[in-house]
This record gives sequence, structure tokens and C-alpha cells, in this order.
Amino acid sequence: MPSITETIQLIESKEFQRTLESLYGDVPSIINDQKQRYKTLVQEYVKKFAEGEVFLFSSPGRSEISGNHTDHNLGKVIAASINMDCIGAAAKNDQNIIRIKSITYNEDFNIDLNSSGNSLNLSGTYTLVKGILDGFERYGYKLGGFDVCITSDVISAAGVSSSASFEMLICSIINFFYNNNEMDVVTCAKIGQYAENSEWNKQSGLLDQIACGYGGLISIDFKNIEAPLITTLNFSSIDKAYELFIVPTGANHADLSEEYSSIPTEMKAVARELGKNVLRDLEKQDILDNLDKLRESVGDRAVLRALHFYEENIRVDQQVEALTDDNANSFIRLVNESGNSSWKWLQNCYSNSTPTEQGVTLYLALTELFIKEKGAGACRVHGGGFAGVIMALLPKEYTDSYKAYMHSFGVEQIYPVRIRKHGAINLNLL
Repeated sequence: MPSITETIQLIESKEFQRTLESLYGDVPSIINDQKQRYKTLVQEYVKKFAEGEVFLFSSPGRSEISGNHTDHNLGKVIAASINMDCIGAAAKNDQNIIRIKSITYNEDFNIDLNSSGNSLNLSGTYTLVKGILDGFERYGYKLGGFDVCITSDVISAAGVSSSASFEMLICSIINFFYNNNEMDVVTCAKIGQYAENSEWNKQSGLLDQIACGYGGLISIDFKNIEAPLITTLNFSSIDKAYELFIVPTGANHADLSEEYSSIPTEMKAVARELGKNVLRDLEKQDILDNLDKLRESVGDRAVLRALHFYEENIRVDQQVEALTDDNANSFIRLVNESGNSSWKWLQNCYSNSTPTEQGVTLYLALTELFIKEKGAGACRVHGGGFAGVIMALLPKEYTDSYKAYMHSFGVEQIYPVRIRKHGAINLNLL
């Protein structure tokens, strides 16, 4: 294992600079900031755990491009790992105790693997880690003690999967230290999903975890949930002409799990009404042929959400084809269509419990007005929805004017996002 001194030397090396460029881009000021971020992390590790040997890990957030809320019914998605990430400095210990210090969230706790008892007043992070550990045992993989100091710039509760980024970081650490780095991304993703399902009662699919764990711009077909089909896509036609932005809307979706879970619940209710477990086991025509029956039994919103599912699957295929053909205009048009379907059919742009608060829909409307004036670009709700952030894909010549435009309406922060090719990784191995 590399010593603290060797790790600091690594961070200052030309080899590590190339690694940072592959994760965060080649802007010198950004690279210098990231170098300092990693050095500060190692220094915080030393303060907490003393001198020793340490490895560096990184796990990205994710951007969802299309396929909104289809993964939990075995649909198709397009997603990407991004340059916001959760990073950790970690080392094995021989005490069978996991010690975690989170700088970002000011948390500091231990989990004794020899004890099955739970502490009182558990934080959400603690319970999530417990769920991950249970997942490792459930899937038959090894566990052991480690010390880790963590920091994250993945925006929390805002649709870029800060939780999945954290989950995949912990999984990558345990995979490296105790499972010879032999676990595949899908297995790690299932462990993260299991932790959210069991500990947070969140009916999430596998999209977030796979996108964080795999890296790059990818399409995922979940028809075979045991072995989803993952395809790396060429984003060059979009990347050279457009810039991707994440725009916070002034609220988060941390307390909207019930709204979020209503989507898979209603979609699966439609499937069960027609004798199946998930919508992928049916066709769109089955919904249309039984429309009156379904409206009576599960309600109009559930039917609309089911129709959204089928149209999203078609759009994902069309977008993959557009990227293959280097057709940026078609791809952008389909992003807009996907966003409009989320807004009108899926209905996850605001919460019915607080209809006077519609930051997502308001910012989408403002962005649509901007795009209409300029004649190019796309926008959509981002992530689970109901609150949080929107995504905008805009021609590079309009990005400065868009920032000024949104700032004029009180938007304090707009995040330019870069797609990175690496998922959750041990940086020492690059």
C-alpha cells in the first residue's frame, strides 16, 4: 500500500495530472483545485487516522439524459457519469471495524463488523452503509475493516445521485480491499440498490448505481435485470457543439420519497392489472386495448405514466441511432420530447402536495423561452424529479448568455457538467 508521503507525491505527479484531466477536464485552474482537494482529503485522513498507507478512490455522480423512470419496470435509459464526484482516502485495518469520516456532511461513525447491534439515533448515511454491508453478505462477498475519509461535490438531494455516488464509492473500496477487485459493476449496483430499498424504503431501480459505477455515456437495457445490456455511446457530435448544465431550482427532493415511489407503484399496478409484474412484459397496445378497464381500476395518472414508459423506450432507441449517425439535431429534439413527456405524461415536475411550489416547471418554462428565442437547445427535468434540478443542453455560443439570463431571475448557481469516462474507481490503478 502507498504511504502518505507516496500518496502526496502521486498527487503532485504528471501521471496523476493526466488522471485528473480524464476525470475533470483539462482546464488548468480546475486541475489545480482538484489537486488541492485531494491533498486536503489526505491531510484530513491523517488528522483522523494518523500516518499510514492510503489509497485514493473516486465515484462520480450521474446525469440522466433519457429514459426517465423506466429502469424500475425494466425499460431503457441513456445516462452518463459526470465530473462531480465523491472521493475517499482509505486504508484497510485489521480490527474488523469500518470507520467513516465525512467532511462534507460532518459525520463521523464506526461500524463494528463483529457486532450485530444497532445504535440509537442513526443517521441516513449510517443506515445506508449498514444496508451496503448487508448487501455484500446477501450476495456472498467478503467484508473487512477499513478507515476512510470522504468528501463530495455531488449536489445533495438534487437529482445527480449523490447517494448512488456514495454507495459505489463504498462498494469500490470493499471490492478492492477484500474481493480482489473482481466484482462487476452490476453486482455493486445491485448492492447499492438493495441498501436504498431496504434501509430507505426507496423503490429505486438500477439506473443511478450503474451510471455512477460504469462510466462514460451509456445506454442500458434492463429487460434482463440479472444482466442488463450496457452499451457505450459516442457523444462527440454533441460534446463538440453543446454544453451540459445542471440548474438547481431552489428546493431539494430529500423528503419526497413517497412521490418518487408512487411512479413505480402506479406503473406496476397497471402491469398487474393485465397479469404481469412490470410494464416491460407488456406492449403499449395492451394498454390501449384495455384503456377503459385501466382508467377505472388504477386511474388516469397511472395509465399516462405507463404510456410514458413505452414512448421513452422508443426514444432511447432513436437517440442511440442518432448518436451512431452523428445526428446532433435529432438527438437534441428527442431530449426535448423526453422532457415534455416527463412533464405532461409522467408528471414528476412538481409535487401534488405543494402545488404552489413549482421551481422545476418554472425554470423549465424560462429555459424553453430562452431556447425558443435562440432556436436551438434542449431542457428537461433531471433525475427523480418533483424538485431539485433541471438539465439544459445548449449550443456553446449561447452558454454565457444563458447564465446571465438565468441569473437575472435569481438563479445563483449554474453547474457546467462534463461527462467523464471513468466510473467508480481506485485512482491508484489508473
